[in-house]
Amino acid sequence: MRTVSGGEVAGILVAVFWAILVSFLAVALARLAQTLKATTKLVADVTDQAVPLLADASAAVRSAQTQIDRVDAIATDVQEVTSNASALSSTVASTFGGPLVKVAAFGYGVRQALGGRKEPAPAKPSRRAVIVGRTVPATRRGKRK
Repeated sequence: MRTVSGGEVAGILVAVFWAILVSFLAVALARLAQTLKATTKLVADVTDQAVPLLADASAAVRSAQTQIDRVDAIATDVQEVTSNASALSSTVASTFGGPLVKVAAFGYGVRQALGGRKEPAPAKPSRRAVIVGRTVPATRRGKRK
């Protein structure tokens, strides 16, 4: 029988540990490969769903831009109509305003001259007594039964 030296035992132990290490690394690499495959599939699925969404979003932005252009055109037209109405009202006021005021003043003067001047009746004084801080209604003339 042959005796095994200490170096040979150490070599066998190193070889066994090396084999175990390689096995663990092989398992880790296999799991990493599965993870990469799953990630690739997930990215492909997200891409398949994102492309139509981006197309829809682009169409919505184009439609919104069209509507904004229409609203801008309407706002410009409203501003023009407003300025035209302002110019028209100032023209009407300057053309008819002065003469209408004169006619109204003349009519008032004629009514006053023809109807005689009547002075308004004096207001009836209030019969209330004031007590510091509050108002009390006037006393009743009749007695309670």
